[in-house]
Amino acid sequence: MSINSPYTSIHDLPVTLPLFPLDGVILFPRSQLPLNIFEARYLQMVDDVIRGDRLIGLIQPQKEWNRSSVTLNEVGAVGRITHLSETGDGRYSVVLTGISRFRTVSETLSQRLYREFRVDYTEFGSDLMRISDPRFDRRELLQALLSFAKSNKMKLDWESIQSATDESLVNALSMMSPLSPSAKQRLLEAKTLSERSAILIAMVEIELIKSAAGLSALQ
Repeated sequence: MSINSPYTSIHDLPVTLPLFPLDGVILFPRSQLPLNIFEARYLQMVDDVIRGDRLIGLIQPQKEWNRSSVTLNEVGAVGRITHLSETGDGRYSVVLTGISRFRTVSETLSQRLYREFRVDYTEFGSDLMRISDPRFDRRELLQALLSFAKSNKMKLDWESIQSATDESLVNALSMMSPLSPSAKQRLLEAKTLSERSAILIAMVEIELIKSAAGLSALQ
């Protein structure tokens, strides 16, 4: 589901964000992402932000997240906690609603268990508004999706697909696709819908070739 953001300018957004690194997970403006929070440092993060602006930066690590000093990708997305519930066993179930992408600038010193970074939204200022992309070819993307679904014997909810806006369709496919973390990062960093769609189509075509050759898909 896609919803409008209450933020109208990048100056409304904080220059320092707590970052939640997740491998293979990306977020786009006006998209929603359910998350299950259970690690102590991120439980602390949720406790802290829920008392303030409810904003968390979601970002992918460049390699397996096993140390606090692991290198992160430079581009992530800030989301606002729009739903939170406690599971009864010490976990949080939250929904993040995407607001804008950002580029990290530098890590800040913090006594918290989680990491915080100064971030810059300048190059993604258009994320705060819905902008149509006349170069986006919806028919081409749907044809690629149909080919992939047939090849993998997948059932698609065509009613929902047909009713989705261009932005919702492209971003939902980018977020839900079983692509590698590096491929998802390319989708996240694409500047326009048409560029993101072209990347998706190219990746689908590569996977169809792999499938036809008997190779494991989406590796």
